[in-house]
Amino acid sequence: MKTGGWFRGYVFIDYATQLYIALVGGLILCFQNETVPGWPWLAGGHAAALVLVHLLLRAYAMRPANRILDFLRHFYPVLLYTAFYRETGALNRMFVPDYLDAHFIAADQALFGFQPSIAFMDHLPWLWFSESMYAAYFSYYLMIVGVGLALFLRDRRQFFHYVSVISFVFYVCYLIYIALPVMGPRAFFREIDGFRLPDEIQAYAVSPSYPDAIKPGLFRHAVLWVYEHFEGPGAAFPSSHVAIAISTVWFSFRYLRRLRWAHLVIVLLLCTATVYCRYHYVVDVAAGALTTALLLPLGNRLYRRFSDHPPPACGGSTAGRPAG
Repeated sequence: MKTGGWFRGYVFIDYATQLYIALVGGLILCFQNETVPGWPWLAGGHAAALVLVHLLLRAYAMRPANRILDFLRHFYPVLLYTAFYRETGALNRMFVPDYLDAHFIAADQALFGFQPSIAFMDHLPWLWFSESMYAAYFSYYLMIVGVGLALFLRDRRQFFHYVSVISFVFYVCYLIYIALPVMGPRAFFREIDGFRLPDEIQAYAVSPSYPDAIKPGLFRHAVLWVYEHFEGPGAAFPSSHVAIAISTVWFSFRYLRRLRWAHLVIVLLLCTATVYCRYHYVVDVAAGALTTALLLPLGNRLYRRFSDHPPPACGGSTAGRPAG
């Protein structure tokens, strides 16, 4: 789809990012309440982001050979992920009064007759197994960067396809987090902003403690550090770990075929680890897989529709062939 005038140089990822920024900014203006701290600053930040992204795209359209503009044009959505994710934790009670964990815990209980997110670790409280699970969970951050970097170095157009579709999946997950705040199994272990599970739901956790044997684990401490500094409370359903990890493995099967089977094994371990490490209910994992099944085809279709002419691949190949 060719665009000109005000939207000259825009492709799918730009429309998706600007729409997300504008939509969330509008939600803040229309539905902010006492649970949204500093909402005028958040709304102003969205307005500024709209302008800055647009100016970046216009500047790149005029000077595509500029290396700094080239980098920012390809990577600007990635630079916004953490801010958008953290923001969901400040906005996720505009529409519901509190976290919805009781309903999701009850769903797991109805499906299994117990809480897999508690029982899994209790039945396998071994340091070596725990570390393998936490390492798989931590690999989420590495695979997003690793697949992206491999494609960026190999073929800029493949990278642009990757970052466009991955960003689209992220944005939809973020919108769901704002509308449906779910803390995850950590709700069994601590209060957040005064939240406490009802006694009848809390009783489902037969052993609400972490085994001493797993506590020294290095990967466990790495994941705890990430959650301490970057986590947005209420972002458990659907599991973006699962949704994004499956999305990245799709791109390995599409473009990085020598790595695809090893990548798939790691993603399967990651899906298991989200429950073992007590960050997601099983229904979160199922919803994450369903999210990918729905959004990947849609994202690819929209990418083709609005990115007939993606940005020039300055310094990179344009072959676009899968790796054999």
